[in-house]
Amino acid sequence: MTARLKKTRKLRGHVSAGHGRVGKHRKHPGGRGNAGGQHHNRINFDKYHPGYFGKVGMRYIHLTRNRYHCPVINVDKLWSLVSDSTKKAHKSRDDGKAPIIDVVRAGYYKVLGKGVLPKQPVIVKAKFFSREAEEKIKKVGGACVVMA
Repeated sequence: MTARLKKTRKLRGHVSAGHGRVGKHRKHPGGRGNAGGQHHNRINFDKYHPGYFGKVGMRYIHLTRNRYHCPVINVDKLWSLVSDSTKKAHKSRDDGKAPIIDVVRAGYYKVLGKGVLPKQPVIVKAKFFSREAEEKIKKVGGACVVMA
């Protein structure tokens, strides 16, 4: 901000510049920054930042998250990975050919069993299937292919 817009310009000639005569405007009366969080500023920390101090849980040395990376997709969202034209084209087929949905290519590893599948056979490729998902895919005449 430019000097001409600052509050000090208006306060020229007023002795204590709005900070009072008795208490005085001192530099950092409570300490700088987060000082005194467990001492003289404790009320503020307890009131507005509960749980700021201390630890919780166990330490996990060298946590590698990619080992447990397993994005999931539910059975009711499987057809959203295929274009509408493909779905319509395979619906009218009588030669027993079913569309192949590769969920790994779409970025998912596991297929879960929430929701309902349309009664149209489909071949699903994934790394993992839940029991319920496998049952539902096979019920509509489809197949589950486990990929490495």
